[in-house]
Amino acid sequence: MSCAHLTGAGTAEPSVTDACPECVAVGNDDWVHLRSCVECGQVGCCDSSPYQHATKHFESSGHPVMRSIQPGESWRWCFVDEEIG
Repeated sequence: MSCAHLTGAGTAEPSVTDACPECVAVGNDDWVHLRSCVECGQVGCCDSSPYQHATKHFESSGHPVMRSIQPGESWRWCFVDEEIG
């Protein structure tokens, strides 16, 4: 059973699919994996990346669920409940 955030998560399309826009803005290109906010589509890099923009997006927006946009992956992550779905 998934948490309420995952169950009620949105379906926003990623703003981009090939880069972390915030990393690009600061001249960084060594993100590891990309995540997309299911509420607004903001794309950010994962916590294994130097800048951890996906987590920073959650912290600033309060949007609790991100999904992987890596080829072949379809999982989602709830930052609030620390659950995968």
